[in-house]
Amino acid sequence: MVKHMDLLALADFNLVARHGGFGKAARASGRPKATLSRRVSELESGLDLRLFERGARTLKLTQEGRALHERTGSLLTELDETAAAIASGGDRPRGRLRISAPLLFSQTAMGKLAAAFALKFPQVRLEVTTEDRSVDMIEEGYDLVIRVNPDPDETLVGRILMRDRLVVVADPALRRPKGDAVVPTVVRGAGDLGPDWDVTLRGRTARIKTDPVLRLSSLIMVRDAVRAGVGAARLPVSLVSHDLAAGRLVHWGDVEGPETALWALYPTRRLLSARVSAFLDFLKEAFPSGTPEELAAFID
Repeated sequence: MVKHMDLLALADFNLVARHGGFGKAARASGRPKATLSRRVSELESGLDLRLFERGARTLKLTQEGRALHERTGSLLTELDETAAAIASGGDRPRGRLRISAPLLFSQTAMGKLAAAFALKFPQVRLEVTTEDRSVDMIEEGYDLVIRVNPDPDETLVGRILMRDRLVVVADPALRRPKGDAVVPTVVRGAGDLGPDWDVTLRGRTARIKTDPVLRLSSLIMVRDAVRAGVGAARLPVSLVSHDLAAGRLVHWGDVEGPETALWALYPTRRLLSARVSAFLDFLKEAFPSGTPEELAAFID
């Protein structure tokens, strides 16, 4: 357990780490340089760790110091913001909010969502990074991540934003194959190597034999290629519902397999700040039922 005095020393350590030196931290905060140096030395003694490598002209975080800064900096910021909100008589969201979101969701919805959130909460500085990889929220300093079918992680909690499903679609001019006929297909990336697709249409299951003629790195690129008539593809219904309704694409069947679920996740060990809570509530308002049609409404 961190004692009160240790918490003050921890705050001073993060101040020095953030500014890259005792002098810079002293000038930025108006605190005496000697006081900051003493506080950090007390923290190092208490932890029995060296947090900085001290050179004649340089100050560099050790590996242990970097880990401590990454894990405690955001927590102290949240404590400061909570105290400021209580002192001001309210809990209005404020401060930086870092979010990692998958590529397709970012391309189709996040721009509009982020803009609306920024207008509603002008004191929050929202930063959104687009990537499909599984990020380390603590180490990389994210407050919230949005992921598709994430692997179980005991350090994270969250909620499902929406559920989607995959469908096989094609240009109307491309005839649906019969029997053992092979159909040209457009697939995402090199990992989609399955030769056959099992689909269900009007209660009947069929197998489509495929010949991947085009591999693309994003689902929007895949959709655009299917629109151009290159071949059939498996795509989320939210991404193609407008095309199906307009007759630009035709539905060959629903893909069999597990559902696609979009999750919002945050660390279990972190205080749920007002800005994270506000963004979660904002997402719930945007997707109240969590249906593919609600996501499709964001797609032009």
